Amino acid sequence: MTREGALVLRHPTPDALAAATADRLLAALVDAQAARGVAHLSLTGGTIGGKTLAAVAAAPGRDTVDWHRVHFWWSDERFLPTGDPERNATQAQDALLGALDLDVSTVHYPPATDGPDGDDLDAAAARYAAELLQHGDGAEVPAFDVLLLGMGPDGHVASLFPHHPGLARDDSSVVGVRESPKPPPLRVSFTFGAIARARQVWLVAAGAEKAAAVARGVAAGDVSETPAAGVFGTERTLWLVDEAAAADL
Repeated sequence: MTREGALVLRHPTPDALAAATADRLLAALVDAQAARGVAHLSLTGGTIGGKTLAAVAAAPGRDTVDWHRVHFWWSDERFLPTGDPERNATQAQDALLGALDLDVSTVHYPPATDGPDGDDLDAAAARYAAELLQHGDGAEVPAFDVLLLGMGPDGHVASLFPHHPGLARDDSSVVGVRESPKPPPLRVSFTFGAIARARQVWLVAAGAEKAAAVARGVAAGDVSETPAAGVFGTERTLWLVDEAAAADL
């Protein structure tokens, strides 16, 4: 165990990691629906994120979840046109959502540049914040049953990058990120405050290039250096990693 009760779970390969995370996620969604009727799930992108969503789509237990009663969100998104292959939502559509029988009203796509706010990043971020507020039961965002996060080799999560001005913004649930050190430069991202509302935060990382950042994040060190060190769920925090990413632990 680590500070704040975070737990590290190791898996031998990226494929094993994705499959195990998919099974764990399905069980968590079933439990959330049994307890509260609906589930709120925040998705992530990236290689292992996409592999995990594809594993959910292929899992034998996929239909144990009532997908009409799952609200889908994204912790960050590239501010690009709808359907752009670089968008996390596009990846999720291809890997999972397109295979499910969904109620479209429960899929809360982040704003795109061809949306009602056009290329106004701040207005788009405010619109997404307002949508989250509608489902927050009096809080700024829902208490996500599971909030999935990938992590970059630099330790960033969502679009909260080390030593970046957007890292310090916590005055609302969503922030417009400019001059992202990783292209594209414009993004919409949850803040630390929004992430902190999640019941469970799962950080999923694979590959040797993530090992140093995983070690810093698990140690809950300097958040300005490693933003992943500053994210925790209210009930549970999991680091789900393959053996390569766990090499420095």
